[in-house]
Amino acid sequence: MTEELELTGQACDGGGKEVVLTPAELIGRLEQARMNEKFAPELLESKPEIVECVMEQLDHMEENLKRVKKEDLKVSIHRMEMERIRYVLSSYLRCRLVKIEKFFPRVLEKERTRPEGEPSRLSPEEFAFAKEYMIHTEAYLRNVALKHMPPNPQKVDLLRTDIEE
Repeated sequence: MTEELELTGQACDGGGKEVVLTPAELIGRLEQARMNEKFAPELLESKPEIVECVMEQLDHMEENLKRVKKEDLKVSIHRMEMERIRYVLSSYLRCRLVKIEKFFPRVLEKERTRPEGEPSRLSPEEFAFAKEYMIHTEAYLRNVALKHMPPNPQKVDLLRTDIEE
């Protein structure tokens, strides 16, 4: 690798402490978080610090690649590695969004009843997405089905539905 393409460690917030990680360790943590999220039956705690650090690292790699000759073989190898990292990152985020969409009443209820000191399972963006998804789902149900029912059962509150799992 040339000096221009070498990566520097990124400082990431790991549970309140600042931890310096090498890019390889950072990608390893992202891959581990992706696998854990993929195979866990419920939504795990969000890892926004890892996502943010990986995105910063990708930006840094992109800037470095702009300064290197285009015909260099190393450039294409680094571009392929960047695409792989983007895939892992988007796969992690997509897995979380699928779980949020699938279980949004339970996710929002857990978030609402979460004790004060306990860390949130959702990032602020995911929480906003879940609330918006709930609003749109309720509107869809009202427009498609509930408006055709008698007035008494027309009230729906997705957060108060008692569905046993």
